[in-house]
Amino acid sequence: MDDLERLRGEKDTFFRSDADSPLTPDQQRTFTGLHYFPANSALDLRVETEEFEPKTEIEMQTTTGELRVYERFGRIAFEVEGQAVGLTVYRADDAFFLPFADALAGKETYGAGRYLEPERLPDGRLHVDFNLAYNPYCAYNARWSCPITPAENRLPVAIRAGEMTFKHERD
Repeated sequence: MDDLERLRGEKDTFFRSDADSPLTPDQQRTFTGLHYFPANSALDLRVETEEFEPKTEIEMQTTTGELRVYERFGRIAFEVEGQAVGLTVYRADDAFFLPFADALAGKETYGAGRYLEPERLPDGRLHVDFNLAYNPYCAYNARWSCPITPAENRLPVAIRAGEMTFKHERD
């Protein structure tokens, strides 16, 4: 079993049985596992970041109407199936945050977008592995407050990697 399969299995176990799961107790009772795209090595990227100077802040509205503040850190550029695209990377509390919505949002992926936490590599690039893209907790039920993906991070291409739309067995 590779690391990605192990991580996905651990997440399913957490969702199914942990008291801190984002699922309601009713959802946990019928939970059979999350759905994912197959691993896609073409979307496991090491990318240069064009850092913004000066850095500015952005207020992201959440699904419950609150505002969360992030620093606009920089822009990454990459290709998806031959099409050049780019995304803005944000930072808060010294952690990177990459919310994005792709062409599958609202169909095969959560409509409000998915999240990643890129990691800085020793050479200064960012490791952005879309296979680790996950749904925010508000995708599972409305009691959670999640930042809504900004317009600048809505892609016209499909990112066929990571977590797919959550389907509760009673949906």
